[in-house]
Amino acid sequence: MFRAQAFLIVVLSTAAFGAGVSGASALEFTRHAVAFGPRPSGSEANRQLQAYILAQLKACKCQVTEDAFTAQTPKGPIAMKNIIAKFPGKSGKAEVVTGHFDTKLFPGRKFVGASDGGSSAGLLLELARVLAGQPRIDDVYLVWLDGEEAVRTEWAGDDNLYGSRHLAERWSKDGTAGKIKGLINVDMIGDKHLDIDQETNGNAALNRLVWTSASELGYAAYFTRNTRATEDDHIPFIKAGIPAIDLIDFDYEPWHTDEDTMDKLSAQSLEIVGTVVLDVIQRLERR
Repeated sequence: MFRAQAFLIVVLSTAAFGAGVSGASALEFTRHAVAFGPRPSGSEANRQLQAYILAQLKACKCQVTEDAFTAQTPKGPIAMKNIIAKFPGKSGKAEVVTGHFDTKLFPGRKFVGASDGGSSAGLLLELARVLAGQPRIDDVYLVWLDGEEAVRTEWAGDDNLYGSRHLAERWSKDGTAGKIKGLINVDMIGDKHLDIDQETNGNAALNRLVWTSASELGYAAYFTRNTRATEDDHIPFIKAGIPAIDLIDFDYEPWHTDEDTMDKLSAQSLEIVGTVVLDVIQRLERR
Protein backbone atom coordinates (compact mmCIF):
# COMPACT_ATOMS: atom_id res chain seq x y z
CA MET A 1 0.00 0.00 0.00
CA PHE A 2 2.76 2.45 0.88
CA ARG A 3 4.59 1.97 -2.39
CA ALA A 4 1.42 2.49 -4.40
CA GLN A 5 0.52 5.62 -2.48
CA ALA A 6 4.02 7.04 -2.77
CA PHE A 7 4.00 6.49 -6.54
CA LEU A 8 0.67 8.25 -6.84
CA ILE A 9 1.95 11.29 -4.99
CA VAL A 10 5.00 11.54 -7.24
CA VAL A 11 2.87 11.35 -10.40
CA LEU A 12 0.39 13.94 -9.19
CA SER A 13 3.15 16.25 -8.01
CA THR A 14 5.01 16.07 -11.30
CA ALA A 15 1.87 17.01 -13.21
CA ALA A 16 1.30 20.06 -11.04
CA PHE A 17 4.79 21.60 -10.85
CA GLY A 18 4.71 25.40 -10.77
CA ALA A 19 1.26 25.79 -9.23
CA GLY A 20 0.72 27.69 -5.98
CA VAL A 21 0.85 26.08 -2.58
CA SER A 22 -1.93 23.52 -2.13
CA GLY A 23 -3.04 22.91 1.43
CA ALA A 24 -4.68 19.66 0.36
CA SER A 25 -1.41 18.42 -1.12
CA ALA A 26 0.57 19.49 1.96
CA LEU A 27 -1.93 17.71 4.19
CA GLU A 28 -1.62 14.54 2.13
CA PHE A 29 2.17 14.63 2.36
CA THR A 30 1.78 15.10 6.12
CA ARG A 31 -0.61 12.15 6.29
CA HIS A 32 1.98 9.92 4.63
CA ALA A 33 4.64 11.05 7.10
CA VAL A 34 2.44 10.46 10.12
CA ALA A 35 1.38 7.04 8.84
CA PHE A 36 4.86 5.71 9.64
CA GLY A 37 3.96 6.10 13.33
CA PRO A 38 6.31 7.37 16.05
CA ARG A 39 9.52 8.57 14.36
CA PRO A 40 12.16 9.28 17.02
CA SER A 41 15.69 9.73 15.72
CA GLY A 42 17.43 6.43 15.03
CA SER A 43 14.21 4.45 14.70
CA GLU A 44 13.15 2.31 11.75
CA ALA A 45 10.10 4.55 11.21
CA ASN A 46 12.38 7.58 11.06
CA ARG A 47 14.48 5.87 8.38
CA GLN A 48 11.33 4.92 6.45
CA LEU A 49 10.25 8.55 6.44
CA GLN A 50 13.69 9.58 5.21
CA ALA A 51 13.26 7.16 2.29
CA TYR A 52 9.81 8.55 1.55
CA ILE A 53 11.08 12.14 1.49
CA LEU A 54 13.95 11.17 -0.80
CA ALA A 55 11.56 9.35 -3.14
CA GLN A 56 9.39 12.45 -3.49
CA LEU A 57 12.39 14.67 -4.16
CA LYS A 58 13.42 12.56 -7.16
CA ALA A 59 10.54 14.15 -9.08
CA CYS A 60 11.58 17.70 -8.17
CA LYS A 61 14.77 18.04 -10.24
CA CYS A 62 16.63 19.51 -7.29
CA GLN A 63 20.07 18.78 -5.86
CA VAL A 64 19.67 16.46 -2.88
CA THR A 65 22.22 15.96 -0.11
CA GLU A 66 21.88 13.31 2.58
CA ASP A 67 23.64 14.88 5.56
CA ALA A 68 24.29 11.83 7.75
CA PHE A 69 25.99 12.16 11.12
CA THR A 70 26.21 10.49 14.51
CA ALA A 71 24.81 12.49 17.41
CA GLN A 72 26.27 12.03 20.86
CA THR A 73 23.23 11.92 23.15
CA PRO A 74 22.59 11.12 26.84
CA LYS A 75 21.45 7.69 25.64
CA GLY A 76 24.56 7.05 23.57
CA PRO A 77 25.42 7.65 19.91
CA ILE A 78 22.44 7.84 17.53
CA ALA A 79 22.69 7.84 13.73
CA MET A 80 20.80 10.82 12.32
CA LYS A 81 20.33 12.36 8.90
CA ASN A 82 19.29 15.78 7.62
CA ILE A 83 17.94 15.91 4.07
CA ILE A 84 18.82 19.00 2.03
CA ALA A 85 17.13 19.90 -1.26
CA LYS A 86 18.76 22.74 -3.20
CA PHE A 87 16.92 24.59 -5.96
CA PRO A 88 19.74 26.46 -7.71
CA GLY A 89 19.64 30.12 -8.66
CA LYS A 90 22.23 32.39 -10.25
CA SER A 91 22.93 35.15 -7.73
CA GLY A 92 25.19 33.32 -5.30
CA LYS A 93 22.79 34.17 -2.46
CA ALA A 94 20.26 31.89 -0.79
CA GLU A 95 17.07 31.52 1.22
CA VAL A 96 16.42 28.53 3.46
CA VAL A 97 13.31 26.87 4.87
CA THR A 98 13.85 24.26 7.58
CA GLY A 99 11.63 21.96 9.61
CA HIS A 100 12.11 18.82 11.69
CA PHE A 101 10.69 15.41 10.84
CA ASP A 102 11.54 13.42 13.98
CA THR A 103 9.13 12.93 16.88
CA LYS A 104 9.66 13.00 20.61
CA LEU A 105 10.53 9.61 22.13
CA PHE A 106 7.82 8.47 24.54
CA PRO A 107 8.46 4.78 25.36
CA GLY A 108 5.28 2.73 25.53
CA ARG A 109 3.18 5.41 23.87
CA LYS A 110 2.03 6.01 20.31
CA PHE A 111 3.02 9.63 19.85
CA VAL A 112 2.79 10.24 16.10
CA GLY A 113 3.39 14.02 16.13
CA ALA A 114 0.96 15.05 13.41
CA SER A 115 1.61 18.75 13.96
CA ASP A 116 4.89 18.39 15.86
CA GLY A 117 7.17 16.87 13.22
CA GLY A 118 4.56 15.79 10.69
CA SER A 119 3.28 19.15 9.49
CA SER A 120 6.75 20.56 8.87
CA ALA A 121 7.81 17.48 6.91
CA GLY A 122 4.65 17.63 4.82
CA LEU A 123 4.77 21.35 4.13
CA LEU A 124 8.40 21.18 3.00
CA LEU A 125 7.46 18.46 0.51
CA GLU A 126 4.70 20.69 -0.82
CA LEU A 127 7.13 23.60 -1.11
CA ALA A 128 9.46 21.32 -3.07
CA ARG A 129 6.64 20.52 -5.48
CA VAL A 130 5.98 24.22 -6.07
CA LEU A 131 9.61 25.32 -6.28
CA ALA A 132 10.37 22.67 -8.90
CA GLY A 133 8.40 24.64 -11.47
CA GLN A 134 9.67 28.13 -10.70
CA PRO A 135 12.70 30.00 -12.09
CA ARG A 136 15.07 31.09 -9.34
CA ILE A 137 17.15 34.19 -8.69
CA ASP A 138 18.74 32.92 -5.47
CA ASP A 139 19.42 29.38 -4.37
CA VAL A 140 16.60 28.03 -2.22
CA TYR A 141 17.31 25.28 0.27
CA LEU A 142 14.63 23.12 1.86
CA VAL A 143 15.99 21.20 4.83
CA TRP A 144 14.34 18.34 6.71
CA LEU A 145 16.08 18.34 10.08
CA ASP A 146 16.54 15.25 12.24
CA GLY A 147 17.03 15.29 16.00
CA GLU A 148 15.11 18.38 17.02
CA GLU A 149 13.60 16.60 20.01
CA ALA A 150 15.44 15.77 23.23
CA VAL A 151 16.02 12.05 23.81
CA ARG A 152 15.47 12.47 27.54
CA THR A 153 12.11 13.46 28.96
CA GLU A 154 13.06 17.07 29.61
CA TRP A 155 14.52 19.60 27.17
CA ALA A 156 17.86 20.59 28.72
CA GLY A 157 21.39 21.54 27.74
CA ASP A 158 22.55 20.13 24.41
CA ASP A 159 20.01 17.31 24.38
CA ASN A 160 18.04 18.81 21.50
CA LEU A 161 18.48 20.50 18.12
CA TYR A 162 21.01 17.87 17.01
CA GLY A 163 20.38 18.24 13.29
CA SER A 164 20.29 22.03 13.22
CA ARG A 165 23.44 22.33 15.34
CA HIS A 166 25.25 19.92 13.04
CA LEU A 167 24.16 21.73 9.88
CA ALA A 168 24.82 25.23 11.23
CA GLU A 169 28.39 24.17 12.02
CA ARG A 170 28.81 22.59 8.59
CA TRP A 171 27.51 25.65 6.78
CA SER A 172 29.71 27.93 8.87
CA LYS A 173 32.77 25.94 7.81
CA ASP A 174 31.96 25.63 4.10
CA GLY A 175 30.86 29.25 3.57
CA THR A 176 27.16 28.60 2.94
CA ALA A 177 26.15 30.56 6.05
CA GLY A 178 27.49 33.81 4.61
CA LYS A 179 25.34 33.47 1.48
CA ILE A 180 22.00 33.16 3.28
CA LYS A 181 19.70 36.21 3.22
CA GLY A 182 17.15 34.60 5.49
CA LEU A 183 16.19 31.29 7.09
CA ILE A 184 12.63 30.41 8.12
CA ASN A 185 12.07 27.43 10.39
CA VAL A 186 8.54 26.00 10.43
CA ASP A 187 7.30 23.87 13.32
CA MET A 188 3.81 22.85 14.45
CA ILE A 189 2.11 24.81 11.68
CA GLY A 190 -0.80 22.47 10.88
CA ASP A 191 -3.19 23.32 13.74
CA LYS A 192 -6.79 23.91 12.61
CA HIS A 193 -6.85 26.91 14.93
CA LEU A 194 -3.74 28.58 13.56
CA ASP A 195 -2.16 31.27 15.75
CA ILE A 196 1.48 32.11 15.10
CA ASP A 197 3.04 34.44 17.65
CA GLN A 198 6.15 36.45 16.81
CA GLU A 199 9.15 34.58 18.21
CA THR A 200 11.49 37.07 19.89
CA ASN A 201 14.81 35.23 19.52
CA GLY A 202 14.53 35.54 15.75
CA ASN A 203 15.84 38.21 13.41
CA ALA A 204 13.63 41.28 13.84
CA ALA A 205 13.78 42.45 10.22
CA LEU A 206 12.87 39.02 8.88
CA ASN A 207 10.00 38.75 11.35
CA ARG A 208 8.69 42.12 10.15
CA LEU A 209 8.90 40.96 6.55
CA VAL A 210 6.88 37.83 7.33
CA TRP A 211 4.20 39.77 9.21
CA THR A 212 4.02 42.34 6.40
CA SER A 213 3.61 39.56 3.85
CA ALA A 214 0.89 37.87 5.91
CA SER A 215 -1.00 41.15 6.24
CA GLU A 216 -0.80 42.01 2.56
CA LEU A 217 -1.92 38.50 1.60
CA GLY A 218 -4.96 38.75 3.89
CA TYR A 219 -3.67 36.42 6.61
CA ALA A 220 -3.08 38.93 9.41
CA ALA A 221 -5.58 37.14 11.67
CA TYR A 222 -3.31 34.08 11.78
CA PHE A 223 -0.06 35.95 12.56
CA THR A 224 -0.75 37.51 15.94
CA ARG A 225 0.64 40.57 17.71
CA ASN A 226 1.62 38.36 20.65
CA THR A 227 5.28 37.57 21.28
CA ARG A 228 7.06 34.63 22.87
CA ALA A 229 10.60 33.29 23.14
CA THR A 230 11.04 29.73 21.90
CA GLU A 231 14.08 27.47 21.64
CA ASP A 232 13.80 25.72 18.30
CA ASP A 233 15.83 24.76 15.24
CA HIS A 234 16.41 28.40 14.24
CA ILE A 235 18.67 29.03 17.26
CA PRO A 236 21.86 27.29 16.02
CA PHE A 237 21.61 29.19 12.74
CA ILE A 238 21.22 32.50 14.58
CA LYS A 239 24.36 31.64 16.55
CA ALA A 240 26.10 31.02 13.21
CA GLY A 241 25.28 34.57 12.11
CA ILE A 242 22.38 33.66 9.81
CA PRO A 243 19.23 35.85 9.87
CA ALA A 244 16.73 33.24 11.05
CA ILE A 245 13.24 33.09 12.52
CA ASP A 246 10.82 30.47 13.82
CA LEU A 247 7.20 30.16 12.68
CA ILE A 248 5.51 28.02 15.32
CA ASP A 249 1.97 27.66 16.65
CA PHE A 250 2.81 26.80 20.23
CA ASP A 251 -0.74 27.43 21.43
CA TYR A 252 -1.56 23.80 20.69
CA GLU A 253 -3.24 21.77 23.41
CA PRO A 254 -2.30 18.28 22.10
CA TRP A 255 1.43 19.13 22.13
CA HIS A 256 3.49 16.09 23.19
CA THR A 257 0.35 14.03 23.82
CA ASP A 258 -1.00 11.03 21.94
CA GLU A 259 -3.80 13.31 20.75
CA ASP A 260 -1.47 15.11 18.32
CA THR A 261 -3.14 13.33 15.41
CA MET A 262 -4.21 14.14 11.85
CA ASP A 263 -7.74 15.18 12.82
CA LYS A 264 -6.28 18.25 14.58
CA LEU A 265 -4.78 19.59 11.34
CA SER A 266 -6.20 21.54 8.43
CA ALA A 267 -5.22 22.03 4.82
CA GLN A 268 -6.04 25.72 5.20
CA SER A 269 -3.42 26.27 7.90
CA LEU A 270 -0.72 24.55 5.87
CA GLU A 271 -1.64 26.54 2.78
CA ILE A 272 -1.55 29.85 4.67
CA VAL A 273 1.91 29.22 6.10
CA GLY A 274 3.28 27.85 2.84
CA THR A 275 1.93 30.77 0.83
CA VAL A 276 3.46 33.32 3.19
CA VAL A 277 6.82 31.52 3.24
CA LEU A 278 7.01 31.45 -0.57
CA ASP A 279 6.04 35.11 -0.77
CA VAL A 280 8.80 36.02 1.68
CA ILE A 281 11.33 34.05 -0.37
CA GLN A 282 10.32 36.06 -3.44
CA ARG A 283 10.61 39.33 -1.52
CA LEU A 284 14.08 38.39 -0.29
CA GLU A 285 15.15 37.46 -3.82
CA ARG A 286 14.32 40.98 -5.00
CA ARG A 287 16.63 42.53 -2.39
